[in-house]
Amino acid sequence: MSKKIDYRDAGVNIEAGYEAVNRIKKEVAKTYNAAVLNEIGSFGSFYDLKAYNTSDPILISGTDGVGTKLKLAFMADQHDTIGIDCVAMCVNDILCHGAKPLYFLDYIATGGLSPKQIHEIVKGMVAGCLEAEVALVGGETAEMPGFYPPGEYDVAGFATGIVDRSRLIDGKHINEGDQIWALPSSGFHSNGYSLLRKLFIGNDKKDWDCHIAEWNATLLETLLIPTKIYVKPILDLYKAHPIAGLAHITGGGLIENVPRMLPDGIGAHIQLFAKEIPATFQLVKEKSGLTWLEMANVFNLGIGMVVVLDSTIASAAIRSLQEFGLEPFLIGEAIRGKGISIDFS
Repeated sequence: MSKKIDYRDAGVNIEAGYEAVNRIKKEVAKTYNAAVLNEIGSFGSFYDLKAYNTSDPILISGTDGVGTKLKLAFMADQHDTIGIDCVAMCVNDILCHGAKPLYFLDYIATGGLSPKQIHEIVKGMVAGCLEAEVALVGGETAEMPGFYPPGEYDVAGFATGIVDRSRLIDGKHINEGDQIWALPSSGFHSNGYSLLRKLFIGNDKKDWDCHIAEWNATLLETLLIPTKIYVKPILDLYKAHPIAGLAHITGGGLIENVPRMLPDGIGAHIQLFAKEIPATFQLVKEKSGLTWLEMANVFNLGIGMVVVLDSTIASAAIRSLQEFGLEPFLIGEAIRGKGISIDFS
């Protein structure tokens, strides 16, 4: 009789999957609120919308991943900040339409399941969900031997938010002369990492664990700073003041993302002072040889979110954001026309 071949022989460890779920249950429960009606383990997640008293509710959904920033997490064996990135990329997107994020789900695919690694990833997701006041209601862990190298994985997130139709931010209320304000990013966020790795990361740990004087930190510490979550300050602002437009500055930088919020007939003129762009991006420009305009099509240049405000209420609105420790700065205005123009002085 030939030797029995089971699932473990094929590279799938069922017991490790059980252990991973048990490890994360307590973490995930920290994000629950009264609207969450069941725990992880069911075939679907139940969420009660009655708590959100909207007369004409619209659900806004978004999904995203972390990209090749994951490669740095593998090198450093540091996985919690990646979980924050995954949440941030999703909730910041749906926030651009005025939606309050309600719940988040994740997908983690790996070649060989490590309960400790999964636990660290989900701990980061929990931290991001608590920051965004969103419930982590479920997810999927897929063990795919032979598909991913040992120790590597991919993550994706999915978020849903709610907004009343009368409060939907869709750019239609942006007018010529409105002010365009920038909210600082925490760093590179989760974009441009294929280029960053090519510029900075070698095969020797010395290359990526070195201290960079211009950044006052090690290379890896800087590159793994998680994406900033803007949910609380933006929603607090929106309670008191109208917001004409919002843009999350992700892949494609200012060049691609600012036009996404603009209505027909309206463009954006941006004025950035090159010498004031954070040192992290200054060094990237120096090493890459890119122009500032080319940089603005890859990186956020220190701007994580763009807010469009009527000039008559801008001062009061900015004070609201400052109460959350943000330091917004004026970068431009809405103009008659199309697309975006950027001047670097």
